[in-house]
Amino acid sequence: MDIPVERLDEYRWRIPAGSRPEMAVPAIIYADDRLMDQIKGDQSLEQAMNGATLPGVVRAAYAMPDIHQGYGLPIGAVVATRTDGGVVTPGGVGYDINCGVRLLRTDLTKAEALPRIKELVNALFTAIPSGVGSHGKVRLTKETQARPLVEGARWAVAEGMGEPEDLVFAEAGGCIAGADPDAVSHKAHERGRDQVGTLGSGNHFEEVQVVDRIYDEQAADVMGLFPGQVTVLIHTGSRGFGHQVCTDYLASMERAVKKYGIRVPDRQLACAPFDSGEAQAYLGAMRAAANYAWANRQCLTQWTREVFQRVFRKSPRDLGIAVVYDVAHNIAKLEEHRVDGRAMRLVVHRKGATRAFPPGHPELPERYRAIGQPVLVPGDMGRASFVLVGTAGAMDETFGSTCHGAGRLLSRAAAIRAGKGRSIERELEDTYGVYARASGRDSMKEEMPEAYKNVQDVVSVCHNAGISKMVARLRPLGCIKG
Repeated sequence: MDIPVERLDEYRWRIPAGSRPEMAVPAIIYADDRLMDQIKGDQSLEQAMNGATLPGVVRAAYAMPDIHQGYGLPIGAVVATRTDGGVVTPGGVGYDINCGVRLLRTDLTKAEALPRIKELVNALFTAIPSGVGSHGKVRLTKETQARPLVEGARWAVAEGMGEPEDLVFAEAGGCIAGADPDAVSHKAHERGRDQVGTLGSGNHFEEVQVVDRIYDEQAADVMGLFPGQVTVLIHTGSRGFGHQVCTDYLASMERAVKKYGIRVPDRQLACAPFDSGEAQAYLGAMRAAANYAWANRQCLTQWTREVFQRVFRKSPRDLGIAVVYDVAHNIAKLEEHRVDGRAMRLVVHRKGATRAFPPGHPELPERYRAIGQPVLVPGDMGRASFVLVGTAGAMDETFGSTCHGAGRLLSRAAAIRAGKGRSIERELEDTYGVYARASGRDSMKEEMPEAYKNVQDVVSVCHNAGISKMVARLRPLGCIKG
């Protein structure tokens, strides 16, 4: 398909509304020349155009520089639809509902951690269940399984897994309102019963890192970040529970498009009107999965604290482990934004995109009101991850959204082929000085650094385009993978 892409400036591109007859709004892509060449290598631009056809879509369908082909919308997309006359689509959220990232700071330095990095990574690998179908230390029963779905991270803290302050520094306080456990299928409940407190597989990881560069000293100081400091980045989501919720409601939405006479260019974007029973049931189940994910990351925070205490033989106070922030990057949320000069209540679908609210926004913790919302952008296992903050530019342009990661260059199958006969673990240690452990036989090959875009390029585009601002770079020291 010949896609008419127009260049707007050094970091923005546009596919005009009407480039396909059903497109009600343009598609806007954030990328530089090199990233745009990579983006054109798959079907992600066509999927962004599909997002611009959804009933009730407003302003534009947005594609971040880490965009790559996904199910329904591309991974790295933001689409907002009206609550009056608009739709909700599970393909705008994806299977891994509230896959997200949590950053922990410590008072440890690289000099203290490096001599024990293998001991630390091995201890984390033992303490944190990872891999396909992994089961956690927490066992939910029929009587108790609704609590984490409704209470999210609050449930975990109430059960002794974390500190009340942890909740202050999570998006939505680690719990989104409106979850409906009754909208969740029996199969989803069964899949989720013993996976709370597990890392999972695929691109999920827990990484021990060091702050190796500060770009914004004021923002870094507010977050408690300093050069040479050890941090921990946790990347996981709602596991099999969220996957089953998405599977169930994709089937429901395929029936809904016929029931309501909705036309979509791709069945993967099956949807239902916002005020319909189907859409409201999906939102209730999706919120339950989002809360499950926040509970999951909260449990992993507790296991991590316990491992650090054992390895370094220090008290929690002396270690100084605290949550910097926790963000979701696969979610649909009701938010108020200004469109064409007036306030509108919208369903903002973020699929592989991070909320990036600006300084002064009332939803931010008081500590971060002056600097903007922390944005956590993981890279590959070898190079780096980044901390950014949200900006007024993001609020004006992208419904307060920015990138979420490096973005894949190679499919998992292609990465496995490229890694045939190689020891990625040895390459990581020899080339980057990173000690890594993985559960799955092919996990390291699937996630090798060359399978991803360079995250420095991705965050630089977002920074230069003004939709987020760089604060700090984090280099990996050790990593556990599923």
